[in-house]
Amino acid sequence: MTLAAGLIAAPGALAAGAAKPTVAEPKASPAPGFASTGVTGDACDDSSVPGWLGLSTGGPTLTAVVGTGTDTATPVGARFTVRDVTGAKEKRAFQGDTTPGAPGLVRIQAPGLADGHAYAWNAKAVQGDRHSKPTADCHFRLDLTPPTVAVNSTDFPASGSGAQPVKYAGETGTFTVTGTDPVPAGGAASGVACYQYALAPAGLSVGKHCGDPGTVAAAADGGASVQVKPADWGTNVLAVQAMDNAGNVSQPFSYSFYAPSDPRPKPSTDGDVNGDGVPDILLPDAAGNLQIISAAATTTAPSSAVPAALGPGGTWTGAEVLHRGSTAAHAPVDDLLVRRPGNPGVLYGYRNFAAGNFSGRSPVLVDHPGTGDCYDLDAAPVACPADFADDWSAAGQLVALGNPYAPQRELPVLIAVEHGNLWAYYSSGLSYGSAQQLTTTGTWTGYDLIAPGADAAGNLALWARERATGKLHAYAVPKKADGNLDFTALADPAAGVVPGSFTVEAYPTLGSSGDGNADGAPDLWAVTADRHLVTFSGYTAPKDLGLLG
Repeated sequence: MTLAAGLIAAPGALAAGAAKPTVAEPKASPAPGFASTGVTGDACDDSSVPGWLGLSTGGPTLTAVVGTGTDTATPVGARFTVRDVTGAKEKRAFQGDTTPGAPGLVRIQAPGLADGHAYAWNAKAVQGDRHSKPTADCHFRLDLTPPTVAVNSTDFPASGSGAQPVKYAGETGTFTVTGTDPVPAGGAASGVACYQYALAPAGLSVGKHCGDPGTVAAAADGGASVQVKPADWGTNVLAVQAMDNAGNVSQPFSYSFYAPSDPRPKPSTDGDVNGDGVPDILLPDAAGNLQIISAAATTTAPSSAVPAALGPGGTWTGAEVLHRGSTAAHAPVDDLLVRRPGNPGVLYGYRNFAAGNFSGRSPVLVDHPGTGDCYDLDAAPVACPADFADDWSAAGQLVALGNPYAPQRELPVLIAVEHGNLWAYYSSGLSYGSAQQLTTTGTWTGYDLIAPGADAAGNLALWARERATGKLHAYAVPKKADGNLDFTALADPAAGVVPGSFTVEAYPTLGSSGDGNADGAPDLWAVTADRHLVTFSGYTAPKDLGLLG
């Protein structure tokens, strides 16, 4: 009997000479790596140091991309082989095939691998009774045990320890963090990579990475030191969590300690919100909390944060927050004046009775001068212009110039841009009762106002960034013999150019909280387009403090 030349091949067989299936791009998911540095890779060679994988449900996931070669009719899959290479003699730890199907990405989980062991693995394509050559070996190490963490401090000893604190609320204390990454029998541990920490009411965040704000790297011995400033006297809680190089995290450790109230009198420092005598930069974080960051800080880690729920409308995001002075109703720390987006006619006053803790008191509404309360540049009463508003809605910008009446305690003189002109507003208690028109040319549109506060001699100034060019201008605002402020330098906004370029593209937000480096002169700060905080010495020598939270 003669077989027909066109006889159909048996299932699973491939025609002689057909190209073999293909396999490429072997990867583990998530990528093995080192949490301490953020470096990841599959180590598919003999020279790369294998990264670490952490605890996962069902074991590591392995993937590859398979192709069919010239036979496109037969389904294709992959065979994954994992070998334990921990000891001198390697052994197979897992082998499994994916379900054959269309070409493309295939994946499989490798269960039952041992904690602390090192593994090599490869994949080959399988199509019917043909298969490709295996990929080059890739490598990873496995750490399935979370680290542990403990905290101690001699500055602020643990509650119940019997030891007395040596520092007060409002002072920075050192907290010693120790951690271990348990080593399994017959294996290795990835080692502690870093610690995340947060002082209540702020909390620890899911998804933090080493190097993010609110983290500190572990030293070679697994320990670290954390600098924390408790703003409130009384019991405080510092939460700390360890992360190992495989990405495993410890259970949070809550360190409860007592910070006594500081009985020593403190000098008044305009721009200071938390009572430590240093001006503060106030900026919202990604969750809408208001971060209080010292103007003398070297990182973006906040001293404390005002919860989002206390902001106008339940968030501080987008709010215009002014501070440079206070009433005499409490210790000499700044009150806050706040406008919320979408409601510019209302100015809220947050009274600072607890050194930066604004909970427990509702904000008050701050009055605007009436239509009969206008004055000219010489402080003589005049009729208010027809477009003068009796609320805060006409102010395109508001900045807190400062208190020219120190040591008498008053809310700051406010400077506003209204219809292209500058106005000054003067307070009486928690309201503003008089408005002084400073310019009439209408040429102040297109400038961002910045209030740097007073220098060491008490002299006030105003700065402005021309948005179109990025030029920064500085204008002196001295006090005249009669005690009134001299605003004549503000007649021409184009005057007073200082060196440097501060474009809106580079620095969408530009501000000043006063003298941050204690050299007697106020300093500029900025937020970049990618949310890095940059501080300056005056308006030179920019220093990037890192990414904001």
